[in-house]
Amino acid sequence: MAVLGGGAAGFFGAIACAEANPALQVVLLEKTGKFLGKVRISGGGRCNVTHACDTAAQLVAHYPRGSKQLKAAFQQFGVADTIAWFASRGVQLKTEADGRMFPSTDSSETIAQALEEAARRAGVRLLPNVGVDEVQATSTGGFTLQLSGAGTARHGRTLHATRLLIATGGNPKSANYDWLRALGHTVAEPVPSLFTFNVPNSPLSELMGVSVPQARVVLAGEKLQYEGPLLVTHWGVSGPAVLKLSAWGARRLNELGYVGTALVNWIPTFTEETLRAWLQQFRQENGKKTVAANPQFGLPQRLWRSLTEQAGVAPDTRWSDLPAKTQNRLLELLLRYPLAVRGKTTYKDEFVTCGGISLEEVDLKTMGSRRVPGLHFAGEVLDIDGITGGFNFQAAWTTGYLAGQALAAAPTARL
Repeated sequence: MAVLGGGAAGFFGAIACAEANPALQVVLLEKTGKFLGKVRISGGGRCNVTHACDTAAQLVAHYPRGSKQLKAAFQQFGVADTIAWFASRGVQLKTEADGRMFPSTDSSETIAQALEEAARRAGVRLLPNVGVDEVQATSTGGFTLQLSGAGTARHGRTLHATRLLIATGGNPKSANYDWLRALGHTVAEPVPSLFTFNVPNSPLSELMGVSVPQARVVLAGEKLQYEGPLLVTHWGVSGPAVLKLSAWGARRLNELGYVGTALVNWIPTFTEETLRAWLQQFRQENGKKTVAANPQFGLPQRLWRSLTEQAGVAPDTRWSDLPAKTQNRLLELLLRYPLAVRGKTTYKDEFVTCGGISLEEVDLKTMGSRRVPGLHFAGEVLDIDGITGGFNFQAAWTTGYLAGQALAAAPTARL
């Protein structure tokens, strides 16, 4: 049995298969010289393994693509199973306040090493620097793989496998899925997901590093919005609020060419009506205080000063002397701060793709192809993607495990 792709889903699938059927020879091919590259860089080098969700119903709510189809899969192998799997291999996970789960060591190497050790113990044969140019289904029900890369000098340019797991990850270029289309599968056109917004000449650019714990970002003219922490960067805005909005709106933002207006509500607990009522009472009780020097709503001082300046509030203006028109401008900036989005930037090299193998053509109980016998898929090569917070890794563990278990149970020859 051959596995294509040395990432999280590929390793998990190979291990699950080899452990369930020790008599089966499992070979894992990785086109680069480094296994588990995305695992090692994720979460700023800490690896956000999964997210603390008690039920499958809670978990699927965080997947813009694949949520309905994944529910049964998560019931078979969910968050609790992931925690137990790593614990049985000596890796303890911890839960942070926002629900993200990391290894207690705060090092992604802990996860990568656990996976590599589990693969070795299970007898998985790891082949680095071996890519696949073409896959052909044979008349006998197996596959012939045409290989490429430096590793072929040692392992040869052809590999025959009776069963095949494809876990090659997502890719933003549609042409890179042509070899899968050639096998008879439909591919949902790939577009980027989980990216930050570029805002050239933003009035906030001088506030790089300022963050707000809870903001709402709305794409003007669209039914797209999300709340969460927001970070001002030197190129625009980032943080979970933006990343999650980009995930849910991945296809629409692609259609728009990543051009539009993002409206930021810095104080999403307020409506315009409640904010006006609050300001009226506050001005009566704090009229002698200067507006610019006294940040409100828990906003960072640098951000508050910038908002008051942009609203036209003079540095020495007191609340009692604030003109109505100026107050209205400040209120507008607090509730609907406009940012001219002109492009996107990948978030910390953690690229996620919206699109991939159509889920209608896959049995989500086994991750087996409905088109090609003996072919299975796992991870982001499928049209599945989650928001930031450990959800994409959980999908990798789940789909990899189910595919590996199914492949182990299938009647196969030695490879």
